[in-house]
Amino acid sequence: MATELAEGRLLLSGAMARAEAARARADLNRMREALLRSRRARSERTAAAALTGLELLAAVRRHPDRSWSSRLDHELPLMVDRERARFGAWYELFPRSQGRRQGKATTLKGAEWRLPHIAAMGFDVVYLPPIHPIGRVNRKGRNNTLRARRGDPGSPWAIGSADGGHTEVAPELGGLPELEHFRRAVEANGMELALDLAMQAAPDHPWVATHPEWFRHAPDGTIKYAENPPKKYQDIYPIDFYGADPAAREALWREWLRVVLVWIERGVRIFRVDNPHTKPIPFWRWLITEIHRDHPDVIFLSEAFTRPARMRALAKVGFTQSYTYFTWRETRGDLRDYLTELTQTELREYFRGNLFANTPDINPHHLDHGRPTFEVRAVLAATLSTSWGIYSGFELCESKRLRKREEYANSEKYEILVRDWDAPGNIKPLITALNRLRRMRPALQAYEHLRFENSTGARTLFYRKALPAGELDPLTGFPSRWRDPVYVAVNVDPRTPERGILHPDLPAIGIGWQQPYRITDLMTRRRRTERGADITVDLSPERPFRIFTISPLEA
Repeated sequence: MATELAEGRLLLSGAMARAEAARARADLNRMREALLRSRRARSERTAAAALTGLELLAAVRRHPDRSWSSRLDHELPLMVDRERARFGAWYELFPRSQGRRQGKATTLKGAEWRLPHIAAMGFDVVYLPPIHPIGRVNRKGRNNTLRARRGDPGSPWAIGSADGGHTEVAPELGGLPELEHFRRAVEANGMELALDLAMQAAPDHPWVATHPEWFRHAPDGTIKYAENPPKKYQDIYPIDFYGADPAAREALWREWLRVVLVWIERGVRIFRVDNPHTKPIPFWRWLITEIHRDHPDVIFLSEAFTRPARMRALAKVGFTQSYTYFTWRETRGDLRDYLTELTQTELREYFRGNLFANTPDINPHHLDHGRPTFEVRAVLAATLSTSWGIYSGFELCESKRLRKREEYANSEKYEILVRDWDAPGNIKPLITALNRLRRMRPALQAYEHLRFENSTGARTLFYRKALPAGELDPLTGFPSRWRDPVYVAVNVDPRTPERGILHPDLPAIGIGWQQPYRITDLMTRRRRTERGADITVDLSPERPFRIFTISPLEA
């Protein structure tokens, strides 16, 4: 032990020198006292004890040895985002479908009656699909048929007609005046408006005639419609961001900058970007940098369901948030592995996952299993990440699909839907409770503090979010102790009841293994006393999850 003691004293002496150079008098005095007690000790055991203790360790860690560290030879830019970039609940709706008469479209002003109801569920962002004029050439009919019938409204993503393009609002929605009225109504209800930024054009978009060089042409000179195999978009022309003519390419890029700035000037600060992975990474680096130079509060959500490397590249060049693979992660192991990757690896430094439970394009097959699965997916999305979202109809447990495809039957993308928003069996109370809990519990507002805990049961996923207690470890960036925890236990396949035994890491929150503690169910407010890290829960289709906190009895 004598050699180890000598080495320990040398390490402590080095930390003392660095503390003295930093003029950290309190740390220096603590280390000096420990070193003196160690040298005066009459036994090696006492001498070693003098060099231990959490307070001494914390003081030493505040003055690490950086003699072998590297220094970057240039400064890196730092972008500080606003709170909504980190925390928020999104609700997506088609304004034309917010009427009260079946098959009858409504305008933006006519859709405003729904805003108080959405706000009452606790949502922060109201996201609208494209609200621009819809092309008439090759307009799609119901269920994506190639021939539209008279009165079919067409897909909002087929942007542009004789009524204008990306800076105009469709006349059938009430035009720009009604959008302005709608935006103000959203804000009056305590929410923000997000618009879709879809960089594509219908065949009758004005750009097709005025700037044919901005589009991708076939060898015969025609413009080919867009494809994303196996999907085909006969009503959309893809824009060529890789054009060979530098002047045309620059004009195109600057036109998109102008489009975004137009909407910013009209009060929009959040954009959900459609398929950004099909555009050049240098374009996004340039565009987002230009926008953030004067408007650093603007948020860009990347809808890039593509390969991981491409999704990460988009995040690195400036996208504030990103859609994820959450929709296709269903098993306990898959969810644990994927969310660990998002929140505990280097991805957490630049990639913020917004967990959407469904979208107009994605009707996940697990939703065929009924209301308990909708409840489970809402709980997972709302508590695993700090940003989550649903496409309207999710709260009504809608899951009717088009044959066996991952698509909705009678999709709202191609027709007008009018719903009973209070239909029996809805999960609006649950969604409201989840969003309220997210606002009340700061631990649920921290993205990188997710920790998975041990539990029995093949379908029981158990995890914790909590706030740091004390100082962070300068080497790992994480604390060794946590406070104000929120625990979530979920049966990820609630068709089958499962009894799980949860094993929370009690010392991590300052409770001894055999110390009694209080469990408070955060949904029902019921309390009980437990002892030991074996908590039994029955997760059935009727109640497939638990959300609770643990606190010392004296708290």
